[in-house]
Amino acid sequence: MFRTIALSVMMTFAMTALAEGKFKMPAKDELKKKLTPIQYSVTQNDDTEPPFKNEYWDNKKDGIYVDVVSGEPLFSSKDKYDSGTGWPSFTKPLKKEAVFEKVDRSLMGTRTEVRSKTANSHLGHVFDDGPKPTGLRYCMNSASLHFVPKEKLKEAGLEEYLKEFEAKK
Repeated sequence: MFRTIALSVMMTFAMTALAEGKFKMPAKDELKKKLTPIQYSVTQNDDTEPPFKNEYWDNKKDGIYVDVVSGEPLFSSKDKYDSGTGWPSFTKPLKKEAVFEKVDRSLMGTRTEVRSKTANSHLGHVFDDGPKPTGLRYCMNSASLHFVPKEKLKEAGLEEYLKEFEAKK
């Protein structure tokens, strides 16, 4: 309960600041206080949470996934699919400019890391084994994300994304 309330307050602040163009990356010690240990470890230390034991891997609700640090909109549930990996997977970001990619040689081989543009949060990795139309699998850590349900987009200052969920005529 406390985690939900604290996260809600933090996300409201972050989204308001982002919408007003006033987001400033919090100091590391401030982030340690605001984020859960796993959120901090993943976003700031490039860690990975366990598959199938994370908040959003099987979330099927309509809404937008934002950076847990900045509130920056990153992914839509419309682009989410079950990749069978145990992490939330998407075919594309909401806006390509909201993320950037970086070569990751931390494990065996080379992977492409995905980070948020505004807060430089580690989000996960992108692979070229996804479904059409992009052929990409943005395999993200739930700990890097906060989910804003469709019903709360306006309240969160994200009403521009409501059109994602309008029926096509």
